[in-house]
Amino acid sequence: MASTHGPTADALRADGSGTGDRETGDRETGTTEIEPTETESTETSDLAVIDFWRGLGLPGLIDVHTHFMPERVLAKVWAYFDAAGPLIGRPWPITYRREESERLALLRGFGVRAFTSMVYPHKAGMAEWLNAWAADFADRTPDCLRTATFFPEPGAGGYAREAIEGGARVFKSHVQVGAYEPNDALLDPVWGALSDARAPVVIHCGSGPAPGKHTGPEPIGRLLARHPRLRLVVAHMGLPEYTDFLDLADRYPGVHLDTTMAFTDFTEQVTPFPRGALPRLADLGDRILFGSDFPNIPYPYAHALDALTRLDQDDDWLRAVCHGNAARLFGV
Repeated sequence: MASTHGPTADALRADGSGTGDRETGDRETGTTEIEPTETESTETSDLAVIDFWRGLGLPGLIDVHTHFMPERVLAKVWAYFDAAGPLIGRPWPITYRREESERLALLRGFGVRAFTSMVYPHKAGMAEWLNAWAADFADRTPDCLRTATFFPEPGAGGYAREAIEGGARVFKSHVQVGAYEPNDALLDPVWGALSDARAPVVIHCGSGPAPGKHTGPEPIGRLLARHPRLRLVVAHMGLPEYTDFLDLADRYPGVHLDTTMAFTDFTEQVTPFPRGALPRLADLGDRILFGSDFPNIPYPYAHALDALTRLDQDDDWLRAVCHGNAARLFGV
């Protein structure tokens, strides 16, 4: 059933575009309209986010997929997006390219009550340093779920256990960027510790936006066969292998999926979600979590929410996806 909640689609689709007031007119009638400035459009979009969760009767949003990381690392990430590198494959403007304090203020202004600092290494020797930074960030940012990461390297099991004991509430695995096999023997103690602790892992393992050496459902299927109690949150709904990852969620009750960038116009242009699979979203409605990829998104934050309202799901589904499921999984 289509959603009937408060915010209008037009409000949610405020696109924040424009670089200043521009006149548009009707040549036949001679009327002239002033298009909103970038600031006005952005403010409209921000208000639409608030209208969205208020219309659902929620206390706010929980966003399980946001990126905060050391500034020099983030600068390199943004440079990669700017260059449309091989793992991106298309132009990707960063909508929220701001200083850290501004980005935090934006999220809180949207009404995001809890979020993550998805850090991830692309080589050995980075993970422990990133974990230390993320722990410090969480200590000074109480609404951020303490985040950690790992890489297949000697000692990974030890620092993963230390992160768990230190209060990490969510881990990030980036199979595409890290270019590692999830079943690497060096990761066996990591997966064992995460399984024992029932710690959720947001894992980018689908083959989008560009395939990696070890992306796709097959390696994850083998991983789950060995560690069936893992709590994996498949990022981006597993795009483009949507239905394969839905199958894994059907098979393993610990598998969740996040909506990050899925269903948006940007993604639908290239890797559309199969219409025939929409009913499966309702069936798995208690294990789908809202994620945004903020700040590294090429459209306003409100559009990610608008995309969810177009999936023919009811308000209970939206409430669960945007707040309830994550509140239960992370105990917030």
